[in-house]
Amino acid sequence: MEGERRAVRVRLSGRVQGVSFRVWTRTEAEKLGLSGWVRNEDDGSVTALIVGAEGAVSTMMNRLWEGPTGASVSSVKSQDVDPGPEPNGFRIVG
Repeated sequence: MEGERRAVRVRLSGRVQGVSFRVWTRTEAEKLGLSGWVRNEDDGSVTALIVGAEGAVSTMMNRLWEGPTGASVSSVKSQDVDPGPEPNGFRIVG
């Protein structure tokens, strides 16, 4: 059902740092009305928490495979999670 909420923790690998991936992720998430956060990891990957309507989360998951210009995504691993209190907006946290 479109109205159902979903929370997904995503880990992206490939060329995902140094290509404005976090800014791009925040912009795309805001366009879709999603909340959550995105951060760089020490191992060169990017992790995000994406929370919102089921359809919007699914659309974002597809967009993450594309990424911004210059990115080359080789892996998108996701896990449905309990977000706890819904995040306010979409933030870059690290």
